[in-house]
Amino acid sequence: MAAKKRSGGRKKSSKRKYGKAASKRVESAMRRRKRGTLRSGPGGKGGKVKSREQAIAIGLSEARKKGAKVPRKKGGRKKSRR
Repeated sequence: MAAKKRSGGRKKSSKRKYGKAASKRVESAMRRRKRGTLRSGPGGKGGKVKSREQAIAIGLSEARKKGAKVPRKKGGRKKSRR
């Protein structure tokens, strides 16, 4: 019998999507969330962050600002309405 071939699909790349620096930033944000010192909003002037997802988003955002390897944010570009 012939060997079964996989059809279609792209080849998975083994390249890292997120850099090590980004990982460290997220890790630190999660730790701050647990301690209760992580705050939302620009300059940390918002309320306390309680959700895990928000903590990760803040960590990735900080990493982006510092120039770490992080993929672009998802979501379409805003179009001007006429």
